[in-house]
Amino acid sequence: MISEQNNLNKIEGEERLFEHWKIEVDAGQQPVRIDRFLSEHNPYQSRNRIQNAATAGYIRVNGKPVKSSYKIRPYDQITLVLDYPKHDTGIIAEDIPIDVVYEDDDIMVVNKPAGMVVHPGAGNFTGTLINAIAWHLREIKSFDANNPEVGLVHRIDKDTSGLLVVAKTPEAKTSLGGQFFNKTTHRSYNALVWGNFTESEGRIEGNIARDPRNRLRMKVFSPDSGIGKSAVTHYRVLERYGYTTLVECILETGRTHQIRAHMKSIGHPLFADETYGGMEILRGQRSSTYKAFVQNCFKICPRQALHAKTLGFVHPRTGKQIDFTSEWPDDFQQLIEKWRNYIHGNNNI
Repeated sequence: MISEQNNLNKIEGEERLFEHWKIEVDAGQQPVRIDRFLSEHNPYQSRNRIQNAATAGYIRVNGKPVKSSYKIRPYDQITLVLDYPKHDTGIIAEDIPIDVVYEDDDIMVVNKPAGMVVHPGAGNFTGTLINAIAWHLREIKSFDANNPEVGLVHRIDKDTSGLLVVAKTPEAKTSLGGQFFNKTTHRSYNALVWGNFTESEGRIEGNIARDPRNRLRMKVFSPDSGIGKSAVTHYRVLERYGYTTLVECILETGRTHQIRAHMKSIGHPLFADETYGGMEILRGQRSSTYKAFVQNCFKICPRQALHAKTLGFVHPRTGKQIDFTSEWPDDFQQLIEKWRNYIHGNNNI
């Protein structure tokens, strides 16, 4: 069980050390090196960095510094202490423009631009969508962006654009959260992927879990592997450009990086998706002209070509189905036009 500390906790008797987070080891945990255990529970920290922290005396078990070779035991209290206060993670309202597609007393639907982080986290404590939402709803006394009973119901990646729904009341969040959990919402994404599909539509099923070789990305495992969480993505070909394909993706589940990992697993990484290998020329000619064309495409849309196009759900108050559609952002639109022109022989690069 991992418990984040909301307040700065100065370790008693040590003026310069502050507790940043704490982990209580589960009762059934088998003995394992603490550096391995922490790297599995902290996917954004390398094992080498954790070992260095242990060497510096910053990793403690039951209040005492331990080496990285220490083997954890059930109920151990593991803490990370550092010589600077923990960043305040409270959400502060910031005057950041947002594209509000729909709003009433219960919900708000926004169209998030690519490049904006949805929620404050490591390395991104300001300038996020929830900071902008807090400002937009600052006059509503009943809405507190720091209250988990209201706010964003789901998330999309930083470099994915498109639609998200915000609950303004606890009742709305409960209703919408239930719909997402029960898979009754309707969501579709448009994506440009590398390669040409042999079929016009298909279904991808595979469990998704952290890639053990790269903790910043996800990996697909077989459904009967017992690893990760089950995930299903349906896709339909919209347009073919020879070396890339525009597809519509519909999610049955909403796992982290689901479309990106699933498409990678079937040999069709998203165009310009650096994390999953899509920022390389994976299909096409070897000519300098073609290479220059693709590099120009990367410059036009230097992020994974993925857009949350539609969103539909039952309104939490009225009980009526409502559906929303968002236009492609400029970078995505220009990218598609570039490939359309190329495939039709007008390959201006």
